[in-house]
Formats: sequence, C-alpha cells, structure tokens
Amino acid sequence: MPTIAAKVQSLISEQIISGQFKPGTRLDERELAQQFNVSRTPVREALRQLAARGLTQLLPMRGVVVSEISVKDLTEILHANCELEAMCARLAAESMTTMEKSELQYIHERTNEYVAEGNLDKYLDANRELHQLIQEGAHNSVISKMVGEIRDRLSPYRQFHPAETDRLAVSRDAHKEIVEAIMQGNGEAAYLAMRAHNAHLGNAALRALRQSKEAEDAAPAQEIEPARKRAAVKTAKSAATTKAAKPAKPEKAVAATRTRRVS
Repeated sequence: MPTIAAKVQSLISEQIISGQFKPGTRLDERELAQQFNVSRTPVREALRQLAARGLTQLLPMRGVVVSEISVKDLTEILHANCELEAMCARLAAESMTTMEKSELQYIHERTNEYVAEGNLDKYLDANRELHQLIQEGAHNSVISKMVGEIRDRLSPYRQFHPAETDRLAVSRDAHKEIVEAIMQGNGEAAYLAMRAHNAHLGNAALRALRQSKEAEDAAPAQEIEPARKRAAVKTAKSAATTKAAKPAKPEKAVAATRTRRVS
C-alpha cells in the first residue's frame, strides 16, 4: 500500500506534469500540507523524492521550487529522450505480443476521433497512453525506467508545440508511421519514425525556451532605461531648484573672498 508521502508525491508530480506548477514555482510545505490535508512531514519527504527525480530543486533564499532547465540542459535531455524512445520503438516492434500490438492500434485509432473533434485534452491523454504502451512493449525494464524519468523531467516543457494550426493532425500522422512500423515488426522504421517525431517536438520546445530566456534577459534592460531617465529628470529639477533658491553673494563680498583665496 502506498505511503502518505508516496501519495503526496504523486499528486504534486501530476500538478507539475500537467503544468499547474510551472518551472520556477516555489512549493511551500505548509500550503501543500493544507491542500492535501496532511502533516508537513510527508510533504517534506515527497519534495525530497521529487528532487531525486529532477522535478524539484532546493534554491538558497527561495526554498523548494519546480526545476527550471537551461537551454543546454534541455538540449541534452531532449537528445537522450529521442534516442531512448526510438530504441523503445525498435524493441517494441521486435518483441510486442499480438495483444499488445492490438491495444496500441486501438489507442491510435481513437486519436483519429479526438483530432476530428479538436479535443486536445482527450488527445493528450491518448498520446501519453500510446507512448506508455510502446515504452512497456519494449520489454526492457531498464530502458523503460530511464524513458519514464526523462519524460517526467520534460513534462513541464511539453506545453510548447510547433506553431501549427493542425498540430494534432501532424502528431497523429507521426504516430501512424510509428504504429505501422511496430505492427509490421520493422524495428528500424519504428526507430527512425519515433526519433523524427520527438525531434520535431523537441525543436519546438527549444525555440520556445530560448524565446522565453531572451524575453527575461531583455526585460531588466527595458525597465532600467526609463528609471535612468526619471532619475536624470529628477536630478536636473533638483539642481535647478537649488540654484534658484541659493542667494547670490554681494559683489564686494565675492571680491573679498577671492582676495583671501589668492593670498
């Protein structure tokens, strides 16, 4: 039976994966304990386990936050995901049972309905199930675990999609190539189709993350410049006011002052 900490970890993980807790969001132990109606101890343990999975991290002065990934790190993780999931597809084509292939075909056919309806939520659920079936169909627990952990780490960034009006149809068509290759037992074709599919989505995530980072870097400069102008105007006004308020010295006094300074 799952422990309380394990249940809390699952709930927090779901909120991170679904995008409710976005990268950089601070996770407060007390608030989470109140939300899940538990003590802070299982929440603390859940956050520790999530950190071990790479979903959270402890930052100085901020506490526990949802992990943020740099462009370099995301590039490397996406590359690993492309290769490992492609390997799963190859192994699935070679080792999936008839029943497993039938289930895979069924899930893929359901996505046709969701694309026609434009039902994003149902499509994403079916998409996760399809990838999970291929992952399990590889019948290699080591690779399957690695893929699962990587997909968890990438999940907050899967909200980034190519700017395509028919992106569901594009994804469905990519899945069709993968599923057909697996059904035919063609490991190499399955490998190439899965790698191309993930590379397409990965490039979109990288572009979106780069644009986000560039916007963040540009924001401080845009905020500083108006502040400098305001400060300059304030200084000029202050100097003008001081000059106007300062009484002028009588000419004789000025002359005397100059004489003393010279001597």
